[in-house]
Amino acid sequence: MAEAERIPGFATLSIHAGAKPDPTTGARATPIYQTTSYVFDDVDHAAALFGLQTFGNIYTRIGNPTCAVLEERVAALEGGTAGLAVASGHAAQVLVLHTLMTSGDEFVASKKLYGGSINQFNHSFKNFGWNVVWADPDDISTFEKAITPKTKAIFIESIANPGGIVTDIEAIANIARKAGVPLIVDNTLATPYLCKPIDYGADVVVHSLTKFLGGHGNSIGGMIVDAGTFNWSRDKKYPMLSEPRPEYSGIVLHETFGNFAFAIACRVLGLRDLGPALSPFNAFLIITGIETLPLRMQRHSENALAVAEWLAKRPEVAWVSYPGLPSDKYHALAKKYAPKGAGALFTFGLKGGYDAGVKLVSNVKLFSHLANIGDTRSLIIHPASTTHKQLSDAQKVQAGAGPDVVRLSIGLEDKEDIIADLEQALGA
Repeated sequence: MAEAERIPGFATLSIHAGAKPDPTTGARATPIYQTTSYVFDDVDHAAALFGLQTFGNIYTRIGNPTCAVLEERVAALEGGTAGLAVASGHAAQVLVLHTLMTSGDEFVASKKLYGGSINQFNHSFKNFGWNVVWADPDDISTFEKAITPKTKAIFIESIANPGGIVTDIEAIANIARKAGVPLIVDNTLATPYLCKPIDYGADVVVHSLTKFLGGHGNSIGGMIVDAGTFNWSRDKKYPMLSEPRPEYSGIVLHETFGNFAFAIACRVLGLRDLGPALSPFNAFLIITGIETLPLRMQRHSENALAVAEWLAKRPEVAWVSYPGLPSDKYHALAKKYAPKGAGALFTFGLKGGYDAGVKLVSNVKLFSHLANIGDTRSLIIHPASTTHKQLSDAQKVQAGAGPDVVRLSIGLEDKEDIIADLEQALGA
């Protein structure tokens, strides 16, 4: 009897999935295929590539061998059927919704989201006629109430930026399934090391690769992962997948490509025409980053918990919002969805309010004061004086960026040094 094929563990997949030595040179690391285009074998080969009858490389805007390794690796880590690497996390969101929506359609989104996504959904997407309806992840019934016949998707974050709020993925997936719409989960903050949304009912996963997957603050990228779980042909809701495509001689993508049709549609109907391609060099840097993902996420989580525990005892601090703390309102959800740790990102409030926040970010030395997260380095920002400065005080509070709020992205330094820097900055 043949031995069952062994399924590699997470750390092994982080290093090996999608990659093998270069067949021409024997290079062990994935090469940077820094080319715009690729030679066809003959006219028939070119025709088959352009007609989607065979897989292969045509032009780096549509696909690239370095990017293909990245796509396969992240799809393997998430437990999906296929991936598509793009220029940024925002680009991933555009391509996903472009594949699902037409003008006048709606999607339901959690109001606990990254501020850039809230802005994109509220303003930029209006130009396409895509309308967002907001729901509250603290009251799951608001998702059900927000659904109308025009709803084409539900969008949430597994762990929400900036407050480290853990979303009840399974409960919202049940609502999406009942409504017959896909659940899209932004898994940027958790990464598949801490949480795998597909295990809880997600149909599409998106990432800003810029953050923890790349992990070194040196390259921007985005990823779409197709879970292969949604029946795109069940009704007439998703014509880009279930109707003949005139660009490809009448091919029906879901019929032809089955459980990875969504990733194909995002590539050949979205990326091909809208063009937010990832550079092969950035793909190479992100692949390299992913090789240490499990080690980094474990250290990020351990350091963040230690810093959160320390801050919670400080007289200058009014509150700490980190789901890794047993006292946190999201702790039970964190234990379910992210049992290995609650990640690197959290917020806390200073009793001294706005002025104390400005002073703190001005006095840190080890922390970098900047608008990013997911770096090896510890990062700090006072949103009310920077990223959310244009909002009214009431809007700031609603966005989780009130005058007293400071956001930390805890890095991989020695936790004693991180705490010492905060101690001297609070003292100053």
